[in-house]
Amino acid sequence: MCDYSMHHVASRPARVGDKLVTTGFGNSITRGFAAVGEPDVAVCLLPGTEIAFEHDVECDHVFARVVSGFGFGKLGEKVARFRQINQEQRDTHHDALEFPGGKVVLVTRLSERQRATVLQLPSSQRAAARERQNEDTLV
Repeated sequence: MCDYSMHHVASRPARVGDKLVTTGFGNSITRGFAAVGEPDVAVCLLPGTEIAFEHDVECDHVFARVVSGFGFGKLGEKVARFRQINQEQRDTHHDALEFPGGKVVLVTRLSERQRATVLQLPSSQRAAARERQNEDTLV
């Protein structure tokens, strides 16, 4: 993740165990993930990254703002896999979460201040991380 409109925001790659929060960034119209304690740094997820939210995920819904208490915008899911959609379309949001029930939601549509944990990186990313760790332990 680091959608097209996030290029003006400081960023870093996600790591297993990262504690994330959904947020809007001051100089961008896009919402994304920041690490807890690093509100001005976007945490970039790679396709296939799995995350778990503390509570059922909520996204923006026009009725949720008008009529609260009816569950508008609540997805009833806590686990998701990051992916990119609509890549053939320029100048649009691509970063999305796919939920076990099949629903796909753009990251920028997620309600702010939701907390999640990075559970797993894509397999190629895990292998690269293990290799770096092995290099660090060599004497």
